[in-house]
Amino acid sequence: MKQTRPLITEKSMALAQTGWYTFAVTAFARKEQIAKEISRLYNVTVREIRTIRRVGKMHRTGKKMIMKRHTDWKKAMVRLVKGQKIAVFDIGEQAKA
Repeated sequence: MKQTRPLITEKSMALAQTGWYTFAVTAFARKEQIAKEISRLYNVTVREIRTIRRVGKMHRTGKKMIMKRHTDWKKAMVRLVKGQKIAVFDIGEQAKA
């Protein structure tokens, strides 16, 4: 599955401190596929997944103001086995130190 990327926002960084890691995945991805992909990319064991469907927003573009739509996507919140972390989300801990 392509296009699995971490979502780095203030809210996702706060959630990472509590053990929930947030990723943007394709709209048709299933929970099993998401768990396999994250396990493969980051060498961790996924314990729980929650997904949220996000509808692409409409926006105007060009000289004639043509309406275009961003693609739909899915937000996946992942909890790992106790004691495991994903290094990408450790930015918030380094900033506090």
